[in-house]
Amino acid sequence: MIAGHLQEKKGLFYIVLNSKDENGKRKPKWIPTGLKVKGNKRKAEIMLQEARKNHHMEEQVLAEEANQHALKAKAASTHDDNKRLFAAFMLQWLEMMKNSIELITYISYSNAVKGRIEPYFREKGMMLEDLTTEDIQTFYTHEMNVRGVSPNTVIHYHANIRKALQYAMKTKLIVANPADLVERPKKNNYVASFYNAHELNQLLAVIQGEKIELAIILASFYGLRRSEVVGLKWSAIDLTNRTITIKHTVTSGTLNGKFIEIAKDRTKNKASRRTLPLVDTFYELLIRIKEQQEVHRSSYGITYCTNYLEYIYVDALGQRIKPGYITQHFPILLGRHKFRRIRYHDLRHSCASLLLANGVGMKEVQEWLGHSDYATTANIYSHLEYNSKISSAQAMSEVLKLK
Repeated sequence: MIAGHLQEKKGLFYIVLNSKDENGKRKPKWIPTGLKVKGNKRKAEIMLQEARKNHHMEEQVLAEEANQHALKAKAASTHDDNKRLFAAFMLQWLEMMKNSIELITYISYSNAVKGRIEPYFREKGMMLEDLTTEDIQTFYTHEMNVRGVSPNTVIHYHANIRKALQYAMKTKLIVANPADLVERPKKNNYVASFYNAHELNQLLAVIQGEKIELAIILASFYGLRRSEVVGLKWSAIDLTNRTITIKHTVTSGTLNGKFIEIAKDRTKNKASRRTLPLVDTFYELLIRIKEQQEVHRSSYGITYCTNYLEYIYVDALGQRIKPGYITQHFPILLGRHKFRRIRYHDLRHSCASLLLANGVGMKEVQEWLGHSDYATTANIYSHLEYNSKISSAQAMSEVLKLK
């Protein structure tokens, strides 16, 4: 088990683990305990033992992953030098992509490749240079007809396979990309669901004091994404100019069976970084939340988590609300109050539909929601742009005199 000790700093206990980096160089790992030195040595020692134990388990997992990777590499090398398993190539391509894409994107790639693509083609024993369009097409058909996955999921598989094979062509491992001739399944047409003004007002009337209250208000009024809600910081609020700036996000995913949260000072795209007016109702809610946080911090003392003091959306113990909590508990709240079932993200659509219904133009809706381009907004909400249709009908009525 890794060695470690307690270190006192500014009146608090810290755990210091004697870990090493990938080059074997000693690199101490500091872990805050949140415990004051006075009267908490025993608690700190228990936390030290737990930290050493957890670190040991993590090292075992990493060692096992390295061993499995070595075994797969060895299996691939048993074939002719000029041949390699397509499954092994997909894993190599995935590893290569790791440092060139966002972590959340890598998680998506990894889940597709390791979860379905690699196991399927490894079982078939398919060689990279022998892979045909028919082989890929058969895989897609199997996924939809046997496993029941959606066409959209298969399209994601196709994006990974085609991109990997493009790299194989570039490095002259194959002479043509068999994925180019595959017939992709037709993407499911997406029709956004939304609440009307009456339904939204009914929802807002029952959520006061609920843990999910802030998430619902931010999505339905400001049209914020889940990642933007969880990532909202106090520094984004300008009380003097009464504005709220969306500039920090928190996303989550599962990589190799481990839950990961990704906090970054970047939004989904450049347009997503936007500044919106701080209305009186939300201003009052923020004041109430700030007061509650101060009360909770005072009440819970050393057990209150101080890692997320800069975030607005935290629980009574100071822990930042997890993105998955919102997705899981929103339908529970709807069911408890017998509301029509929609997804949490549909509150964002509800926001857009109400803006359009009340005369706000499509371009302004695009900017309010933080879409990267006008086409994205128009494709989703063009059927809701009531005013333009009314104007068109009136114009036609003046030209064509129908009896």
